[in-house]
Amino acid sequence: MMQTVLIVAMVLAALATLGVLARGIFIMASGKDIGGVRSNKMMSYRVAFQALAILFIIILFAVNRQ
Repeated sequence: MMQTVLIVAMVLAALATLGVLARGIFIMASGKDIGGVRSNKMMSYRVAFQALAILFIIILFAVNRQ
């Protein structure tokens, strides 16, 4: 049960990473973000979601080890 929850959380974090990455690329490509504030915000979100996905992977390995 715990493994299933961790896998679902990991997949959701990975999908969130992909969504934020796509949105950041779209914002950058549109050329409307002159100062880069929104692009930097999207990059920060992407890094956070990636870290969350990696954390779920580490926890999943730790749970499977026991």
